[in-house]
Amino acid sequence: MEQNKKIRIMPCLDMRNGRVVKGVHFIDIKDAGDPVQCAQAYCKAGADELAMLDITATVENRATMLDVVEKVAGVTTIPFTVGGGIGDLKIAEAVLKAGANKISTSSAAFRKPQMISEMITEFGSEKITVAIDVDKNKNLPSGYEVYIDGGRTATGADAIEWAKKIDSFGVKVILPTSKATDGAKTGYDLPLIKAIAESTGAEVVASGGAGEMEHFLEAAKAGATVLLAASVFHFNKIKIGELKEYLKRQGLNVNL
Repeated sequence: MEQNKKIRIMPCLDMRNGRVVKGVHFIDIKDAGDPVQCAQAYCKAGADELAMLDITATVENRATMLDVVEKVAGVTTIPFTVGGGIGDLKIAEAVLKAGANKISTSSAAFRKPQMISEMITEFGSEKITVAIDVDKNKNLPSGYEVYIDGGRTATGADAIEWAKKIDSFGVKVILPTSKATDGAKTGYDLPLIKAIAESTGAEVVASGGAGEMEHFLEAAKAGATVLLAASVFHFNKIKIGELKEYLKRQGLNVNL
């Protein structure tokens, strides 16, 4: 990891039925509050970016809830990424118009890779994040398989090969989440972060598994520049200000 790279902290609001929720391994969902209140609190607490993910939009075959995006965007003072149910350019445009600064696409991007190029042409590469849900599969070259539909559907595709393909379209941010570590608070999937960071030119967002401050440090050392977490922030186990102080003491370049 380059020492001078700016490390950014990104709380994630996983949404279901207009409420912030949190699961473990993509299931066992519990309520974590109102998205507008959460967004305000995170902006105040010193978050660098904010993500909001409509976790059941793709499975329920519907678009992202634009009214919620609008309300959250209305109180958010930092870059705001929205994902979940963004299946075409029209929906992406509506989400950006509702106030999101960036959109994140996963299942639709996998099913229709040409959509990635179309989105970059239409909105610019700085507005597009491609997320990859993965699980371990020792029969694939990298040991990781791409999953879609909110982690429910195995694709048989190698996750690192897919990351390289995403990178070849000019995507600047890739957000991998490992099913094995999601919500488990045992640490991020470091080999996955390292593999994507080393085989692409994109920024890697570490997602899924933060439980201790040390886990954020490990992810940054593995090559992530954006450190995403949900439950440790929602349930106040880790305060963003204290996390940044800790990372700074460890020699990382963070916005205090």
